[in-house]
Amino acid sequence: MDKSIDEAVADLGRDIGEYIRQQRNTAKISLRQLAKLAGVSNPYLSQIERGLRKPSAEILQQIAKGLRISAEALYVEAGILEQREGGALADAIVTAPDLTERQKQVLLDVYESFRRENTAGGAGNQTTAKADTTAGPAGGPTAHQNKPEE
Repeated sequence: MDKSIDEAVADLGRDIGEYIRQQRNTAKISLRQLAKLAGVSNPYLSQIERGLRKPSAEILQQIAKGLRISAEALYVEAGILEQREGGALADAIVTAPDLTERQKQVLLDVYESFRRENTAGGAGNQTTAKADTTAGPAGGPTAHQNKPEE
């Protein structure tokens, strides 16, 4: 039984390491650059990426800062936190490397408000929410987006 627990922990280490490597490659950052940005040694980061070491929450936070992604996304991947209720869309927002933390939070807040509205109001409000977020002709802005602010 202990062996299966050890194997599960090792799998988590490989999973988080692979996820960090994918995020690093997406951000076009070298291993050496990320190690410097995160304040960890190059060999240690390499061991994390290869699944040989399982980083602490503090190290994950430093790596997330270096990657300019949410530490929460790394915590979920590492099994420290459970996946947030918003599912894949919320995860995509949280891990988007080209958004600031403030932009991510605003998007998550708007998304959650739509979800609450649709849950509380029933099916009638779902149609309204969809109409407001659908792209206009040829992917252009919607009529909702063209309205001047009041």
